[in-house]
Amino acid sequence: MELPLFPLNTVLFPGMPLGLHIFEDRYKLMIGKCVQERQPFGVVLIRSGQEALGSLAEPHPVGCIAYITQVERLEQGRMNIGAMGHERFRLFSLDDSQPYLVGQVERYPLREEDPTAITRAAQRLRPWVMRYLEVIIRDEEGDEKIDPEQVPDEPIPLAYVAATLLQIPPEQKQKLLGIEDAQSLLVALRGFYRWEVALVKAMLEPQGMDQGSFSMN
Repeated sequence: MELPLFPLNTVLFPGMPLGLHIFEDRYKLMIGKCVQERQPFGVVLIRSGQEALGSLAEPHPVGCIAYITQVERLEQGRMNIGAMGHERFRLFSLDDSQPYLVGQVERYPLREEDPTAITRAAQRLRPWVMRYLEVIIRDEEGDEKIDPEQVPDEPIPLAYVAATLLQIPPEQKQKLLGIEDAQSLLVALRGFYRWEVALVKAMLEPQGMDQGSFSMN
């Protein structure tokens, strides 16, 4: 399929929301066409180049299809939009003959070869996600920015929520987005969370904050 592309310094995962301020002429044109035709666009992490006000950036080859869910029109054709990640895609070729990039892509769903192993991997990941929320995802008033009850139990949605929540560099998130099968993604995420929880606990403990004992396999 042919898909207009929006290169960003952000990795979008399926099922996750994205807010964008559209101010460049090329993206006003692109998003305006997507809105008019009710078509999606592709979000891709920039491999080289700039996010705005420069030549067209070179994207990574795996991205996420996004559907526009909300549009706020502003002066001079600018827009604020809300979008939702839908599914992964792989990029095969680029067309730069238009003001914005257009890619030839194919859908790239996660392989689910062993449902039992996938469920087991999700069950081992979820406690680490909940612990991570407990120790780090808080605002200045101490209120949690995400309700732990909103963390899904289903393996694939859990994986994408977990990947989005991680506070790691975009390049590392891109590697997660590119993993081919669900079990490997869940296992990789658990490794990240084990490291991140241990790191945050080590940062908090010298301040005299008792996080309690926490040991999980």
